[in-house]
Amino acid sequence: MTVRIPPSLAPRWMVSAFALLVFDCSPSWLYADDPLCPVTRSKAHVERFFDEEVWPKVLEAECLQCHRSGGDAERTRFILRDLRLASAKESSEWLSLNRQTLERAALWKAGDRSLLLAKVVGELDHGGERVLQPESTGYRLLEQFVRHVNLPSSDAPMLPEGAFEQRPFYDGVAMLDDRRLLRRAILSLAGRFPTNEELKIVDEHGIDALPPILDAVMREESFYKRIAEAFNDIFLTEGIEGNADSTVLSYEHFEKTRLWYQKHDLSHITDAKEREQVGYKLANEYRSALLGEPMKLIEYILRSNRPFTEIVTADYIMVSPYSSRGYGILEEVKDRFANPDDPFEYIPVKLRALVGRNKSENQESASGNYPHSGILSTFQYLSRYPTTETNRNRLRARMFYLHFLGVDVLELAARGSDAATATAQFKIPTMQAPECVVCHKTLDPVAGLFQDYWRFDANFAIYGRRKEGWFSDMFEAGFEGENLPDQERWRALAWLGERTVKDPRFAIAMTEHAYYVLTGRRLLQPPKDIDDPQFAHRRRAYQEQRKEVQTIAARFTETGFQFRQLLTDWILSETYRADGLATVERSPGRLAELDDLGVVRLLSPEQLERKIEAVFGHPWGRLNEQTAMLYGGIDSKEVTERATDPSGAMGAIQRTLANDVACRNVALDFSRSPEDRILFPNIEPDLVPGSSPETDLRIREAIVHLHDRILGRLEEENSADVSRTYALFLGVIEDARTQGSSEPQEIWSCRQGLEKPVPDPHYTVRAWRAVVTYLLRRQEFLYE
Repeated sequence: MTVRIPPSLAPRWMVSAFALLVFDCSPSWLYADDPLCPVTRSKAHVERFFDEEVWPKVLEAECLQCHRSGGDAERTRFILRDLRLASAKESSEWLSLNRQTLERAALWKAGDRSLLLAKVVGELDHGGERVLQPESTGYRLLEQFVRHVNLPSSDAPMLPEGAFEQRPFYDGVAMLDDRRLLRRAILSLAGRFPTNEELKIVDEHGIDALPPILDAVMREESFYKRIAEAFNDIFLTEGIEGNADSTVLSYEHFEKTRLWYQKHDLSHITDAKEREQVGYKLANEYRSALLGEPMKLIEYILRSNRPFTEIVTADYIMVSPYSSRGYGILEEVKDRFANPDDPFEYIPVKLRALVGRNKSENQESASGNYPHSGILSTFQYLSRYPTTETNRNRLRARMFYLHFLGVDVLELAARGSDAATATAQFKIPTMQAPECVVCHKTLDPVAGLFQDYWRFDANFAIYGRRKEGWFSDMFEAGFEGENLPDQERWRALAWLGERTVKDPRFAIAMTEHAYYVLTGRRLLQPPKDIDDPQFAHRRRAYQEQRKEVQTIAARFTETGFQFRQLLTDWILSETYRADGLATVERSPGRLAELDDLGVVRLLSPEQLERKIEAVFGHPWGRLNEQTAMLYGGIDSKEVTERATDPSGAMGAIQRTLANDVACRNVALDFSRSPEDRILFPNIEPDLVPGSSPETDLRIREAIVHLHDRILGRLEEENSADVSRTYALFLGVIEDARTQGSSEPQEIWSCRQGLEKPVPDPHYTVRAWRAVVTYLLRRQEFLYE
């Protein structure tokens, strides 16, 4: 029988001597207050238990938000490191330091009980109150760890079954070959297919040839259009309520210039109706030019190879000839435009400090200029995220954290709280109640940095200070524990931007945005249900993505914040190249790990139109306005998230699209000279299946070409997939034969715009139309 003496009951010299005599203790486990160490043979086991159980399920989920630098408990002796801020190289070291911190805390006592365990259940004074229920999984995990630190000779904590049986994460995963990777990347970035020359280079040099090809692609005009589209999905600045000329440019500061189009001289147009239509067009183009300025700022940064930090530090905005009229600066900048009558040519300018109708509304400025801070200080961004008397700029602060640091502040307070109780118990709940402070200590200082934009009627003003001064029942204006100096108040947002780009989370957030630009998908979030049997596997999938993010973000920083580098690194990553399982997988845990594998997703209306144009030479042209909304598009106002799962309406649109696009293009392509054809360069309509083996082979070769062009799949002539398409082609012709006589040409609607007549006596043209319709309905075309 073995007798174990708890450390709390044994003399300290006895415990220390026994430990040092019997066990081979590592110095890292010896502490000044408690020179107690665990059994060496179980150390690796306990470390794994901490890494995979205690850290993700307890400390990261429940303790980290307060017990970190900048957190509400940053002045306590229990401080953890936030692994989200660590580089890929630092993550392991920081996790080890957190483990050592918990080991020290596990030795703290409150009488004869564990101080740590008493605090987490709210039995002792704890700023975070009760964070774990005594019978919860989280508490039991923490209790096991504390027990083992205090009784190292006890049984080691239990790890989930199979915890040590981890395969390489991408083992058994099929990766895109170099040609398909190039096609996917270029289609995503520029809405076109690779050229023959680009494919030849990749065939000769492999994946190493991709970076220079991609760099060239990312300088094409279509790339900048795609970037603007994707970043508007993120910032939603095109979703401003009302007319931009009355919301972006306020009455208080742009009264005399914002409605310039109403007085614009159109007297040279004699017809009244025509003059009215030109006036409407002028107004609409002006409003569009104003709304486009934030995205044009991003475009300018990329075109000029400027560091992407300027998204929040640029000391300029972009204006066009039309929008510069609204700002009242056209005459100053007119000579810088290549075409002063082009509403959508943009140049960078610095605005002067705002001058109000009343002197009290004049903008304070030490430089005489408006204190620009990239997108953050644009009137479009401030209008898109307005404030109210009760909100006090907190919406703007929340969106700042979400857009530029990748942090959803609302997620910081995961535990529910009773607002009525907090209000009754505390005079200022947002500064005193722990459940409120956890968010407001982060949010309110940044809200205070927007204090000079204290107007609620966008038609009247955006800029303006609160007459009574900023609120005293809010944390002081600043950022992450640093207060805003008085002399910097006039440029508070610029001060914020300068600190934002130095925060490690900025590079992480931009890396996440780049992934969205490429894939239209968000990265995985850490799993929250710690009782989920597959928690460890879902956690591993999340961690693998985070490692990729950290590595790419570090390179982004090292290369001077070049956004093109971000996109290239993602394209070359295993995350982006993963294409599916190479073998059948039956393990539930492994399936949970790979549940989000691959980046294939339903194409947006805009992307689908570009893909149709890439395949056929021109877009469908009908995925716009209401049809686009039905197909999962956004209006940046009420609808701000793109639909990713197909609906019944989408299915109907897909059927219409396939029928219509095939109808428009098959006979048209046959009407061209063979050397000019896109779809059928090597076959004629008079080739009928079954005529001869040579004819059948040419038909199969034509199908291979269609599969490659429409689906991006390069297959053999006798593959199962090609044979299925061949059977469809043959079946349509045979069905027409059984019907008896038929018109010797395509139907009227499908032979419009032909370059020359295309006879169809054998029904082959219509059979090819059926093939193209079928391919346009395939997942490989509708998803990418």
